[in-house]
Amino acid sequence: GTGRGFCSGLNLEDVGAPPGIEGMTLSRIAIHAMEYMSNLVPTMRAIPQPLIGAINGPAYGGGFCLSLGFDIRIAAESALFNAAGINNGLSAVELGSSYLLPRLIGASRSSEILLNGRVVDAQEADRLGLVSRTVPDDQLLEEALALAEQISAYSTHGVAMTKKVLWSSLECGSLEAAIDLENRNQLLVRMLTNNLDEAILARRENRKPVYKD
Repeated sequence: GTGRGFCSGLNLEDVGAPPGIEGMTLSRIAIHAMEYMSNLVPTMRAIPQPLIGAINGPAYGGGFCLSLGFDIRIAAESALFNAAGINNGLSAVELGSSYLLPRLIGASRSSEILLNGRVVDAQEADRLGLVSRTVPDDQLLEEALALAEQISAYSTHGVAMTKKVLWSSLECGSLEAAIDLENRNQLLVRMLTNNLDEAILARRENRKPVYKD
């Protein structure tokens, strides 16, 4: 996030109104407003490129839930995570957090954090597996960009398909279903691109591969 924090969530003093509500009844406006925000995470999932979250300072309320939608999260030492809804008399779960957080750190830890309304600092987030790693504040953007550059050097199609199956497997009901997805994914990239041959040749020639998928 730009400035001192990643995202502090909804502006409680002026919540504003979503676009496109002209002529709607109150009931329709209410669900439209909720869906307008909650569709952010599925939209992030649908983007083929991996999304790297550089989390600095507070990630509160909706900002905390939004951070769960990234494929990879790197935290600055100043990062603070809090599901602020419960502290404001609301539910602590929104934007898919009740689905994503238990899959990241487990059900018991998720319940404790969401129901307790306490702040999780960067060090604890790292220990729980909520983030990939914690770095000094002045190195956060550099680390995130370096990781993005490293991923960008791989096959565009291979990276996109890996992200797609990682998300799909979160929703699979069994190991076999996940393996079926992986099998089709790997065959699609292996049989319909020249990526593996190029990777082998580049290794022999001591150069970086150039993928044309």
